[in-house]
Amino acid sequence: MTTPLPAGSAESPQAIGVVGGGQLAWMLAAAARELDLPVLVQTPAADDPATRLAASVVQAPLHDLEATRRLAARCRAVTFENEWLDLEALATLAGEGVSFLPRLDSLRPLVNKHDQRRLLQRLGLPSPPWRLLADLLPQRLELERTGAVAAPPADSHPLPSIAPVPLLPPGWRFPLMAKAASGGYDGRGTRLLRDAADLDTLLAAVDPQQWIVEAFVPFEQELSQLACRDSQGNVVCYPLVQTHQHHQVCDWVLTPASVSHPVQAYARNIAVSLLTAIDYVGVLSIELFFGADGLLVNEIAPRTHNSGHVTIEACRTSQFGQQARIVAGLPMGPVDPLVPGALMVNLLGFDDRDAAADDGLHADLRDRLGALPGATLHWYGKRQSSPGRKLGHLTLVLESVDARAREAEAMARLAEVREIWPLPWSGAAGDRPMGDRSEATALS
Repeated sequence: MTTPLPAGSAESPQAIGVVGGGQLAWMLAAAARELDLPVLVQTPAADDPATRLAASVVQAPLHDLEATRRLAARCRAVTFENEWLDLEALATLAGEGVSFLPRLDSLRPLVNKHDQRRLLQRLGLPSPPWRLLADLLPQRLELERTGAVAAPPADSHPLPSIAPVPLLPPGWRFPLMAKAASGGYDGRGTRLLRDAADLDTLLAAVDPQQWIVEAFVPFEQELSQLACRDSQGNVVCYPLVQTHQHHQVCDWVLTPASVSHPVQAYARNIAVSLLTAIDYVGVLSIELFFGADGLLVNEIAPRTHNSGHVTIEACRTSQFGQQARIVAGLPMGPVDPLVPGALMVNLLGFDDRDAAADDGLHADLRDRLGALPGATLHWYGKRQSSPGRKLGHLTLVLESVDARAREAEAMARLAEVREIWPLPWSGAAGDRPMGDRSEATALS
């Protein structure tokens, strides 16, 4: 089903198409509206967040190629809300002349974590030591062949537990992090492997060709570098931000990050090198670990990102305004900060609940959050809540110029938010997602 455009806007040469209708598309549509750019979305549900602001909606599954064809016929270019794409199918449309931004060739090495790691390795950019999970299997089979480990009976599981050391590459030791090569987000598709038993359990449950294993990084801070590149090759980088995870789901983001100028410069250099090397056009976020081993790339998100939501209030051009400009072929906007600092807090679902028809989810709590000094509430309008689901976010403008004072102010403001809006998974470990990474100290 396709809803019509408002009168006159169907002929806009700068109409933007978006495959996806969630909160990222919703915030893009809000930013595009300020630029008088119509946004058309392809999304499966008529009440998805972006449908409220879209100039037109193609109601169809995200992988419906014919629906994407109809969407593209009415747009200057098509962009994506997330990277879970059928690139081979979309290549058919690209061959017909559809303009995708980012380009499909630029997305290919980024939509799969295994390919991401190989790209970083090829470019000489730093990341944790890693291996494909399947690479550990030949060592086990060789041990069985030589008799160091008895081969399993024919009717038993083919991967019996053995001592951990022979399974791991030289110099590796537990704990390790395992990640699904594709499809993982917000802690899903990630496992902490504490010992050989955890590794055996994972090997028994997944396709080892579709997972990677990484050395565990004892980081001091998690950082995120948001960067943008236009079709002329110009690159702009937003201020480096600090992020904090609650059971592998982003809890809060603080801008600017309290790190040295050399660290900031290195993060920008990593971003510029990556964007340029793959001819990437669009907005991209690079999640980083910072600690004793310096900066290491954790993951790359080829889209607008949760860590960039803070730019809506904190910077002259938000990440969504930048995305709209790039896709519409407009010059990029300035990214310098408008305020001394800001704290973005994700409002994660803490219970299972459907929205009431009259007031939606947690209207009383939202009113209290919105009344906090210097606060801006962004509520996504989702109809169901579940623990850990991102229902909205709150941005709090900070006044302190000094880095330490700003950190203290941020933690005081965070405490105000937590008095109103609780975190999920605060009870028994069984209520939490599998594979939790031990959290770093929030702020020293």
